[in-house]
Amino acid sequence: MTRTGSSAGARNILRSGAGRDIGLVIALVLLCVVGVATAGERFASVDNLLTILRLAAVYGVLAVGMTFVITGGGIDLSVGSVLGLASVWATTLATQTMAQDTHWSLMILTALLVGTVCGLVNGVLVAYGRVVAFIATLAMLVAARGVAEIIANRRTQIVQVQPFLDAFRGSVLGIPVLVWLFALVAVAGWFLLNRTTFGRRTVAVGGNPEAARLAGISVKRHTTYLYALSGLTAGIAAVMMLARTTAGSSTNGQLYELDAIAAVVVGGTLLAGGRGTIVGTVFGVLIFSTLTNVFTQNNLSISAQSVAKGAIIVVAVLLQQRFAARSRST
Repeated sequence: MTRTGSSAGARNILRSGAGRDIGLVIALVLLCVVGVATAGERFASVDNLLTILRLAAVYGVLAVGMTFVITGGGIDLSVGSVLGLASVWATTLATQTMAQDTHWSLMILTALLVGTVCGLVNGVLVAYGRVVAFIATLAMLVAARGVAEIIANRRTQIVQVQPFLDAFRGSVLGIPVLVWLFALVAVAGWFLLNRTTFGRRTVAVGGNPEAARLAGISVKRHTTYLYALSGLTAGIAAVMMLARTTAGSSTNGQLYELDAIAAVVVGGTLLAGGRGTIVGTVFGVLIFSTLTNVFTQNNLSISAQSVAKGAIIVVAVLLQQRFAARSRST
């Protein structure tokens, strides 16, 4: 093989999904090296690694749902507020009383139902109401947070159902249940996106909605499903938040939508739609979670963390644009 052929092959690998994942792995490893160099054993301890994973779990689940929406050509700004609403609704006195009288899983079903319904409303507005996704989900962001404040009367609602806490606050094989839930959602999301007709339709709708419609795909219905899926993952994240904080609050999930979108973009999913990667999203979540932990271990301010995250997002978007331009030229 000639040197030119080798260079072309290397460029093709770097542009591929595997190449992007390799880049993310390298970035994550470098962050870990920085963490070990600056914080030593405090960073490298098993307890700290589990803390990183536990931190990543909640907004990681949100990011999996967000991957589908963005791959389908949309955006969902409401997932953080929907998480907050679902956590409040699942911890009302009425819900917890019924859960104690019947089974604690009623709290889970309530959170999942609230999240899915909010997602369906978003999907109907976007697909059938033809409201721009940014505006529709922004409205839901504000409305869901407002409803949560009304229901909770701006108070924190403590989880009183002990079996619920016992089920989610434990560990399996030394790994927190919340981390296992994140892994399960990520694996299910990967399978749905890469091995099913639903995933192929999602990519088609995001890449070219008109071509997808001509191919026989019900674009409006599929778009509605995508937002419902995002709402469902927000409901799952609400359950995880309740287990982590033992309280339902209208402030739960604030700005989590930004963390989720950032992880999806850094992971390699195109903001314009038509290409998505669950593996990349998981690495994006781990990168931001590790970055936050490194800053915390070194007692750096939240403002500095925000600047670093913003810089990473800008670099990721610029790289996306560059690779997209090269793909079109070739």
